[in-house]
Amino acid sequence: MEFDLIDRIRARVASRDDVVLGIGDDAAILEVAPGRQLVVAADTLNAGVHFPHGTAAADIGWKALAVNLSDLAAMGAEPAWCTLSLSLPEADAEWLDGFLDGFLELAGAHRVALVGGDTTRGPLSIGVTVHGLVEPGGALRRDGARAGDDIWVSGTLGDAAGALALLQRPEPVVAAACEAGPVLAAGPADATDEALPRLRPRLDRPTPRVQLGRGLAGLAHAAVDVSDGLLADLAHVCRASGVGAGIDIDALPCSAALRDAFDEGERRSLQAGGGDDYELCFTAPADRRERIEALGAATGVALARVGRVVDGAGVVARDRSGAPWTPGRAGYAHFAEPFAPAPG
Repeated sequence: MEFDLIDRIRARVASRDDVVLGIGDDAAILEVAPGRQLVVAADTLNAGVHFPHGTAAADIGWKALAVNLSDLAAMGAEPAWCTLSLSLPEADAEWLDGFLDGFLELAGAHRVALVGGDTTRGPLSIGVTVHGLVEPGGALRRDGARAGDDIWVSGTLGDAAGALALLQRPEPVVAAACEAGPVLAAGPADATDEALPRLRPRLDRPTPRVQLGRGLAGLAHAAVDVSDGLLADLAHVCRASGVGAGIDIDALPCSAALRDAFDEGERRSLQAGGGDDYELCFTAPADRRERIEALGAATGVALARVGRVVDGAGVVARDRSGAPWTPGRAGYAHFAEPFAPAPG
């Protein structure tokens, strides 16, 4: 059955001229063009950790590749190839076809060739390794931020974490009378009922900002993708660069759906500490603002300046009054308790 699954995958994948040998042998053979450097990133997605149980197979396939492409975007790399390792509870051809629908749709959009991997029996888990290409010395890194840089973010923040928070909320109930006495029934619809369908796509199908990342090479000093929460991921940049950062919590871009579903305290915590948005956070000199805004317009990605790099260490967020603001948690940690938004 394992080889049947591999054949099923191989029958659907596209290739590239730089793939000398793809799926079917012990390893792939790839041709790296002269004058290019190879950028490699890998992520593992586990059921119940990186996506809720019951998530559609196509959405899992999309997300498995998207989170890896987001890493390449943060490096300013052009995607080229990937490998896929699948652990499945059983050889489910229908589920695999759905998974490939999402995975290969995104791969095709970015000309990514699936060139190898592995299938095995076990709990549902997906491991993807992506390979990208950059000009020598042209990669964006975390260690290039400089005091005085603007801090920017793409898109909106907190939407994916907001969707997860709504999914984890207990169902509202009201008492309903019947002959046998009161029973519990679903409560009336409210703003959160309407918000979940608007926020859920950000959790299931994040958009890797590949084109934006490519354009930022040569403009930005440093970049990181927002996977574990803005404050946590920006802190990685600060540590690597030996600088500090000041963030205006009220400048963080917010979607209408998130604003409708959460009060200000919850919303701020989700925007600053929630993960899974896979937007880009980057730093750049103030004299490049117009060029960066033009890049955002050209790529169709909204960009917002949310703070400034400073001398010192660590990340300090402040509210509209200028007072320091602290979330319930700065970001997601795999070996900590599950993320929960701070109370409002």
